[in-house]
Amino acid sequence: MKFRVHDIDAAVKELRYEEPTQELASLLAQPVADYRLPAHLTVDVTYYRAGNDLFFQGSVDGEVTGTCSRCLEDYTFPLALDFAFVFAPHSERSTEGDLEEEDADLTFYQGDEVDLSPLLRDQIILALPTRPICGESCAGLCSICGANRNVTQCTCHVEEGDPRLAVLRKLKVHA
Repeated sequence: MKFRVHDIDAAVKELRYEEPTQELASLLAQPVADYRLPAHLTVDVTYYRAGNDLFFQGSVDGEVTGTCSRCLEDYTFPLALDFAFVFAPHSERSTEGDLEEEDADLTFYQGDEVDLSPLLRDQIILALPTRPICGESCAGLCSICGANRNVTQCTCHVEEGDPRLAVLRKLKVHA
């Protein structure tokens, strides 16, 4: 969502809108599609100006579908993400590389528009679990027959330990 800089003033304004997810969905589909997003996520934002700085604060909500990395079943979970961005005008200081520590949280803008979409995309990607798991108690798939152990108990005998070390289990130790 793009905001015109001249339309933002000191009075706090609120806005609710639907953020399209096509670009983010294409990023998440490379190389494996662990997550699928709805067509839009709901964004609630409050924004205002203080001097030349622009302040945005709000939340992103929606239902995400993940593919469990243990059992390969689809599951849904709520995405509820809070965000806060501060935009400062682009200046000589922002390009010198000598930013102060307090400037590290700033995003610099140039021109008459600021776009929240790229920053929201980054925040959403960071908010997703690094490894999708439908639940901590997920038993996963049997490594022998491939059965989903959450649904059925297979009778396969799973050998303990690393199979590369199986030859060492046959050694007899004489004391």
